[in-house]
Amino acid sequence: MQWSLLGEPLVALRIARSLHRNPKTHRIPNSVAVLPNNLEEPRKRENEEEEIQSESDPDMATSAAMDGVAAGALRSVLHRVQQAADRAGSGSHPIRVVAVSKTKPVSLLRQVYDAGHRCFGENYVQEIVEKAPQLPEDIEWHFIGNLQSNKVKSLLTGVPNLAMVESVDDEKIANQLDRFVASIGRKPLKVLVQVNTSGEVSKSGVEPSGCVELAKHVSLRCPNLEFSGLMTIGMLDYTSTPENFKTLANCRSEVCKALGITEEQCELSIGMSGDFELAIEMGSTNVRIGSIIFGPREYPKEQS
Repeated sequence: MQWSLLGEPLVALRIARSLHRNPKTHRIPNSVAVLPNNLEEPRKRENEEEEIQSESDPDMATSAAMDGVAAGALRSVLHRVQQAADRAGSGSHPIRVVAVSKTKPVSLLRQVYDAGHRCFGENYVQEIVEKAPQLPEDIEWHFIGNLQSNKVKSLLTGVPNLAMVESVDDEKIANQLDRFVASIGRKPLKVLVQVNTSGEVSKSGVEPSGCVELAKHVSLRCPNLEFSGLMTIGMLDYTSTPENFKTLANCRSEVCKALGITEEQCELSIGMSGDFELAIEMGSTNVRIGSIIFGPREYPKEQS
């Protein structure tokens, strides 16, 4: 049985070909446009259709091969995210994919944007404030790095479309964000409380024993912030150390009880390029993926 997003297979195929051949001069009609980071069912069907058509249509396969490496990598990631969500039994719930573009040029981000993605993340204030003005305003930016108080003003004024700060790790930075959000009159800023689940001194984050108090502070004493959940980085080898995930899940249970909210109201940001599937299977609702979409990070060589 054949199907398509538009109800007419040939029409859908022509649009797909046109988009692949001219990604910068065509727009998907609103009736079929979907946001990949929401992982809606139409996107899943669209990906399956592309796979089926590419096997039977050499021209389309060639066109897809010309589509950009990053755009193709994004589609692969979204497919794997959906599969992990299905295995976890959470396939009907959206899993947010934050495309982390640290050290990558704006041109590469634009390629991923043109493929339909709208959620991007950066680790450094200087980098995000340089990139954001060069890209469309409908991007939802996430700041995921360690944020210093003296950088709050630059971040919030430089990125008006900042959607979330995932790395609030103490009351001082929460207060600073709260005050500045109020001073510029923007809508409440979503934040995640970062928890150091691995106990490593090199990692930022509040200790698990202190996450409830920090979450309460953000929720009850920072009216210009919206407490949205918890984040952790964890140890590098997640497959052998799932306790990092379990620790954050336990923190969520305690926070939800203290705040009187459901677990569905408390996001878990766990998982990166090397472990996002396991993270989703263990309950993550937000994954931060960089290198497998954009390629290895390219740091400037130190001057000798």
